[in-house]
Amino acid sequence: MFENDKRIVITLDAGGTNCVFSAMRAGKYIIEPISKKSNAHDLDLCLATMVEGFSEVIAKLDEKPVAISFAFPGPADYEHGIIGGYLPNFPSFRDGVALGPFLEDKFGIPVFINNDGDLFAYGEALGGILPEVNSRLEAMGSEKRYKNLLGYTWGTGFGIGSVIDGRLNRGNNSCVETFCLDHKLMPGIIAEEGVAARAVTRVYGELTGNMAHGLDPKGVFDVAEGTIAGDQKAAIEAFRIFGQVSGHAMATATTLTDSLVVIGGGLTGSRKYIMPSLLEEMRSTLRTLSGETVNRVQMEVFDLDNEEEFARFARGEARPLRVYGSDRTVTYDPMKRTGVAISHLGASQAIAIGAYSFALSSI
Repeated sequence: MFENDKRIVITLDAGGTNCVFSAMRAGKYIIEPISKKSNAHDLDLCLATMVEGFSEVIAKLDEKPVAISFAFPGPADYEHGIIGGYLPNFPSFRDGVALGPFLEDKFGIPVFINNDGDLFAYGEALGGILPEVNSRLEAMGSEKRYKNLLGYTWGTGFGIGSVIDGRLNRGNNSCVETFCLDHKLMPGIIAEEGVAARAVTRVYGELTGNMAHGLDPKGVFDVAEGTIAGDQKAAIEAFRIFGQVSGHAMATATTLTDSLVVIGGGLTGSRKYIMPSLLEEMRSTLRTLSGETVNRVQMEVFDLDNEEEFARFARGEARPLRVYGSDRTVTYDPMKRTGVAISHLGASQAIAIGAYSFALSSI
């Protein structure tokens, strides 16, 4: 969308441990990232670190940036640049910090802050999976095109972003969320307890009867692969349950928004053990009181990373339909369909593209 735009936007990857500062032009990084300790426990020190990081980026540029734009992990009044609420990774921001206005005062340029899930979805919609799918459909002769996208992130938590009709949907309160949906296997418990890094390690411990196993999700994956010692069946089952709980939440949102789904984050490396149960859940059925079977998602769900499934997704069931009272025909495709794909950009790149594009489209 802005691949030929020469304006510069400063970016930040704000994490509880490190803040990584950089700058983008024409949708690409133009300087080496600058990493600094976040100092998230101390508000004064954290804000000073941000000013220092942004200042170092500006000193490396050959012209003045037009904006600062970045993602922040946690609840906020993003429209007004105010961070506050339950922020495990940034405890010093919990009581509310006017971060956007503070940085605007310091640097004299617009500052845009968004949820990381939102920017992931936006980046994928503009420069990732959405244009890629539409381009492939066109090349395969399909008239179908997609404009709605749900972006999910698997990592420390279970994040979501929503793009409707090609536009980022921040909701009325900057509060489009998925972590708090119902857990498929634990009614009354939030979905994030089943779709997060901690869920994989916890479930593996429960299945093996050893909660002190000391493995992170990568370790559990290595056990599933048989490359390190451990209970292989339990490791595979831990990822299967992760996929089931994730698919349950995704089915709800997909049905309500009629969107394609893209998934990013560190845990996508375990997709081979997660995706089968996720797709099975999204393709499952419910019943009416009279016993009639109804699809859980009111569209057929395809694995867009599977070439055979993508071919069927593109082909659909298009057929000619005669217009009543004439010899003229129109093309009719009765197949309602959606699909799920793993991000090809990666979450960090998609978030950066989203942040860059959001800033340029807002000024």
